[in-house]
Amino acid sequence: MNTLFIDRSTDKGSLALVKDGVVVASAELNSVGINSGAWVSEVRAFLADASLDGIVVGTGPGSFAGIRAALAFAQGYAIGSACTVKGLPSPCAFAPTEGPLAVVGDARRGKYWVALFDGPKLVTNIFQVDGEMLHLRVPIGVKVVTPDAARIESLLKETFGSDYAGGVCPTASALAAAALANPSFLVSEPLPVYLNPAVRD
Repeated sequence: MNTLFIDRSTDKGSLALVKDGVVVASAELNSVGINSGAWVSEVRAFLADASLDGIVVGTGPGSFAGIRAALAFAQGYAIGSACTVKGLPSPCAFAPTEGPLAVVGDARRGKYWVALFDGPKLVTNIFQVDGEMLHLRVPIGVKVVTPDAARIESLLKETFGSDYAGGVCPTASALAAAALANPSFLVSEPLPVYLNPAVRD
């Protein structure tokens, strides 16, 4: 079985192809601009002649345009090929094998989204919090990472001190590894994880 994983929740979009439970190819997308459809040609070139049994999309939180475009591509492809479409939250790319982890992102307008993991388990639904409450919603001593280091790293360093472990970027291959290890992450009929009305990047 061939499954294509796509993540476009950040400006570093990526692809991974899983065959019979093993990641056999991965690539970074070059054409991920908000108004660019050229990335679809990159997907076609990446797949070459491979037929797909399924597509899995990282559902964010993140880029409104990127996530919607990835889901639209997956759903359109599925109509013509009868493959399945599933999704999983993009922070699952960082799910640890053991121990706690908090993934914190910029939800804009002075708000932040938080994904809390206990080992590979997502403890709660991804939630949003005001900046002044952020330190109260992440348990003391939990390592914190972010896909939005360019925007909020200084805040996270100030808020979490040595518990802040730096910037990370979700990749399709990391999402594939997470889904293979934890199939419960996958959801049918995926929807984007939007915590606020859309804002342009």
